[in-house]
Amino acid sequence: MFEDHLTPLTKAPVMRAQIFPLAFLLLLLTLGAAAQTPEKTAPPTLMTPELLWKLGRLGEADLSKDGRFAAFTVRDYNLKNNDGKSSLSVVDLKTGVARKLLKGWPSISDVQFAPSPFGERIYLIGQADAQSKKQAQIWAINPADGAALQLSSFKDGCANLKVAPNGQNLAYTLDVKLDKKPNEIYEDLPKADARIIDSLMYRHWNAWHDYKYSHIHLAAIKPDGKVGKGTDILEGRHVDSPVPPFGGTSQFDWSPDGSQFAYTLKDQENWAESTNSDVYLLDVASGKDAVNVSVANKGYDNDPLFSPDGKSLAYHSMEHDGFESDRNRIMVYNIATKQMTEATKGLDQTVHGTVWTHDGKGFVFASEHRGSQQLFTIGRDAKGLRQVSEGRYEWSLRSLFPDGKRALVSFARTERPDELAVLDLSSKASRTVSHINDKIYASLKLPTVKERWVEATDGKKIHCWVVYPPDFDPSKKWPMLTYCQGGPQGQVGQYFSYRWNFHLMAANGYVVLAPNRRGLPGFGRQWNDQISGDWGGQPMDDLLSATDSMLSEPYIDSKRAAAVGASFGGYSVYWLMGHHANRFATMIAHCGVFNLESMYGSTEELFFANWEFGGPYWKSPEIQKKYDEFSPNRYVKNWDTPLLVIHNEKDFRVPLGQGMEAFTAAQIQGIPSRFLYFPEEGHWVSKPQNSVLWNRVFFEWLDKYCKEPAAI
Repeated sequence: MFEDHLTPLTKAPVMRAQIFPLAFLLLLLTLGAAAQTPEKTAPPTLMTPELLWKLGRLGEADLSKDGRFAAFTVRDYNLKNNDGKSSLSVVDLKTGVARKLLKGWPSISDVQFAPSPFGERIYLIGQADAQSKKQAQIWAINPADGAALQLSSFKDGCANLKVAPNGQNLAYTLDVKLDKKPNEIYEDLPKADARIIDSLMYRHWNAWHDYKYSHIHLAAIKPDGKVGKGTDILEGRHVDSPVPPFGGTSQFDWSPDGSQFAYTLKDQENWAESTNSDVYLLDVASGKDAVNVSVANKGYDNDPLFSPDGKSLAYHSMEHDGFESDRNRIMVYNIATKQMTEATKGLDQTVHGTVWTHDGKGFVFASEHRGSQQLFTIGRDAKGLRQVSEGRYEWSLRSLFPDGKRALVSFARTERPDELAVLDLSSKASRTVSHINDKIYASLKLPTVKERWVEATDGKKIHCWVVYPPDFDPSKKWPMLTYCQGGPQGQVGQYFSYRWNFHLMAANGYVVLAPNRRGLPGFGRQWNDQISGDWGGQPMDDLLSATDSMLSEPYIDSKRAAAVGASFGGYSVYWLMGHHANRFATMIAHCGVFNLESMYGSTEELFFANWEFGGPYWKSPEIQKKYDEFSPNRYVKNWDTPLLVIHNEKDFRVPLGQGMEAFTAAQIQGIPSRFLYFPEEGHWVSKPQNSVLWNRVFFEWLDKYCKEPAAI
């Protein structure tokens, strides 16, 4: 760049150059050096879609048995290559010094400190080499030097590893093929390309049934550290454990001495219409048939956890069959007496990620609480509830220290993704022990996040998060986004989303309003449950009440507001398209429900619609009335707002046709509209370049209708 400017000077006569002052000669030398040195790119000051994919993502974490070290994984992505790699690090919790033991692995999961024939090791399932396409196997990692010993060599890989506390046995899952494909039934038609389907759940979430079932295998750890021959505890059964689509290692557990094993199973003929899963207890030594300890309960039962003395088994439980967002309880089963008690009896909140305290007298768990996620302790006798964390954070429990006074936790908030910390359970003080994204955040301007309470149409108070852009100036007019939450029962908390990222929205110059409308947890069960049977009623009134409250602020441009959301949030957008009364300049719906009748006939988990509306639309006139009253497609005649529809081919929960129907309705009526379609994505957008494209189209559409021409 400087070279062109220097050309006249470098061609000047020598005699003239001899009389230049020394300082000027030094300046020329400096400029010349600058011309040879590439410009340094200034660190980013605002969040961008591309920068989201430069953030390292904290994965799993566990404590060494003495509480001195924590092992954790981080996933880093390469936008150009459209993929990611995982690393494993160990941090000395006394000195704060972290060491990276593994890096560049295509996958690492199920990280756990456990005894081995060679001393304590970090067990995990990982794929070490992408080039040779080796499947994920079981590994033992020396925490001292990172030496990796491969313990298994399964042809198709394995998943869901959990080592027994005594270090003598382990459990893992293999996909076992039990069903025949059509061209295996009709062997003379090897090129036939079809499916023969005799029951529901032929596809689930984002994948078609692959004729295989996830089966838990138990195996001994041999003296050389390798995995012995495994026993399939579900041999020949057409069932899955863990329960798909999201079940993992939390759905099974070893007793402290390794003599017993508990696991979760959903063995139902009407799989699509029931949530009834159960916890089974297996005596490993005798090999007798496992006992269903939760047979009396008809809702979800999962996540078994042995007490420290091995005499009791705790697990999560929901009371009602078909209600996937029911109150999650902690049930305690006395193995000797077979008596059952509830440790959370009378608690007006739901629980997640429960662990026993080391003395076996109670539990630590996470729960939504007034727009955040906090940690609590409670006695096994349902007494002594105490909140042990605080602040505007999304706290998650990873492990308890041996002293029982501290916990290894992760925490996130709207502005920044998860980091690892040590939390004092008495003082609630925390100390961050990972620094995954410190370098990036050192130069970033952050948004401001504030709570806001709004009066609802029925006089109750609606909690909202409001996210203001960096350098927000209240004397100016700002465009606003009303964010419609999905779920429909999933709190707007302090999580850091990599798609619906409030930090990124604020960095693009939008004030973001995120209401915790009716139907969201963290505000009592009555608030949570009120949405069922009333989708287009009070929950939509709550969104409009919150929007109206913000539109009255002098710094909000009432002509430049938009409504955006996904899943049930997409339903909300389609509903508001026919009811918003000119509040919004444009709307964006991702994988939203548009037509309740066609949704019922093409989704997979029918228990969801059965609970929310009382059954299929043809069951009774009363139920049909709800479908008619609350289906957005009934109100397309009122549409007049520009609409961006985003939908994904492999979303089987809210099938692609929902987005196609909505786009068709807009196009036929001449409404400005666009359809962004992803053929290889499911309910979310998970691939790096697809995500960046999603955000670019998202903000291009918003800016077109919500920003003044000079600001675009």
